[in-house]
Amino acid sequence: MNPFSYIPATDTSSAVALAANGAKYLAGGTNLVDLMRQGIETPHELVDISRLPLADIEERPGGGLRIGALVRNTRVAADERIRERYPVLAQAILNGASPQLRNRATVGGNLMQRTRCGYFYDRHSACGRRDPGAGCDALDGFNRTHAILGTSESCVAVHPSDMCVALAALDAVVDIAGRDPVPLVDFHRLPGDTPHLETVLAPGELVTSIDLPPAQPGRSVYLKVRDRASYAFALVSVAAVVRMEAGRATGVRIALGGVAAKPWRAYEAEELLTGTSLDDEHVNRAAELALTGSRPRAHNAFKAEVARRLIRRALRGVRS
Repeated sequence: MNPFSYIPATDTSSAVALAANGAKYLAGGTNLVDLMRQGIETPHELVDISRLPLADIEERPGGGLRIGALVRNTRVAADERIRERYPVLAQAILNGASPQLRNRATVGGNLMQRTRCGYFYDRHSACGRRDPGAGCDALDGFNRTHAILGTSESCVAVHPSDMCVALAALDAVVDIAGRDPVPLVDFHRLPGDTPHLETVLAPGELVTSIDLPPAQPGRSVYLKVRDRASYAFALVSVAAVVRMEAGRATGVRIALGGVAAKPWRAYEAEELLTGTSLDDEHVNRAAELALTGSRPRAHNAFKAEVARRLIRRALRGVRS
């Protein structure tokens, strides 16, 4: 463990000021502490934000909800308003981690967690996320769990969150201290040539809350395929939110997890399905369209077919 200073923050503005020079925020610590133990993260200062007043779930004008960045994952999944209005979010969180982790992990920390790519965690491997410009040993290595969409020759890592996939399908918005809110679908970056830049946040910027828009009538589902029945990161996951009126889909949102460096919205598939009865022909075409442009590596070509099947299963479930 490298030496570091520990500073408890008393308010949001002082926390941002303290972190502007390269300090890291500490909340639940379920990812950062592990990375520090393994020497992947080596901050010279930790700013403890766990006492900031960001741990409430509040009603918003028009019927939406604001979830504070320090709300524990367990509380979000158990909140009756979430379970009734946004069940896909509760499903995703409950699929994401054990009760012990959910009790500790925060909403903001879930957004900011880093990839679980084995090459990222191995300091002897080339990884441009860990060491900018170093390349990516996963490209020609064992890449079974890696991305097939939005990849580059610099990185094929995936974002590990289940919660963020549901938030993407719900058109959630990320609130950031001192700047305009950012749609969650734009919050995480694709790797391009700078995989170490994982979000749109500048150094020291702090996520304060997540806004959910007013819930729309309809049905939603979160499905996840993983290597074992106990808690594991998604090989592929799908969040689908569908509004049906008079037997026709008037609103369709589909997000994929486990296939890209960010939650992946299938916009073209959504557009195709809007106005249809979600009949098998359109559902099958949408599943194909959602994987257009996928670039599998040597060991993860199966992900495209798993994603197609999961999309079909999700859409057939919400139409019935």
